[in-house]
Amino acid sequence: MISQKAKYALRALVALTRVREGESVMISEISRGQAIPKKFLEQILLELKRAGIVMSRRGRLGGYVLLRAPEEVTFGEVLRLIDGPIAPLPCLSKIAYRRCADCADEATCEIRHVFSRVTVATRAVLDSTTLADAVKVPVVLD
Repeated sequence: MISQKAKYALRALVALTRVREGESVMISEISRGQAIPKKFLEQILLELKRAGIVMSRRGRLGGYVLLRAPEEVTFGEVLRLIDGPIAPLPCLSKIAYRRCADCADEATCEIRHVFSRVTVATRAVLDSTTLADAVKVPVVLD
C-alpha cells in the first residue's frame, strides 16, 4: 500500500495539473479542495519542489505551479520520491536492492519469482502513467 503522504502528493499534483497553464494555486486552495491538512501539504510541496517537480511563486498571484509538463511526471517517480522503493521485496528493488537475509538462492526462490511478476506489472503501470493521463482517463475499478 502507498502511504497517505504519497496519496496526498499525487492528489496535489493532479490538482496542479488541472490548473490552466501559467496560473498558480495557493496551498490553502489545494488543501481545501483536496482535503489535505495544510501543514502536511506544505511539507509535501517542499519535497516536490526540491525534486524539481513543482515551483512556488511569491506575491499576490503567488502559489504553486508544475515546473515540468504533466506528461513528464509519472506516478512511479512520485511514489519513489515520497515512499521510496516500489518493490515488495528488497531483492527486487531498482533503487534500494538488498539481498533478503533469509534467502539461500535468489535464482531458485519461489517467492521472489512470484513477486517479480507483480513488481514488473506494477512498474509498467506506474512508470507509464503520467499526471496528464490521470486527469484524462476515468477511473475503472474491476
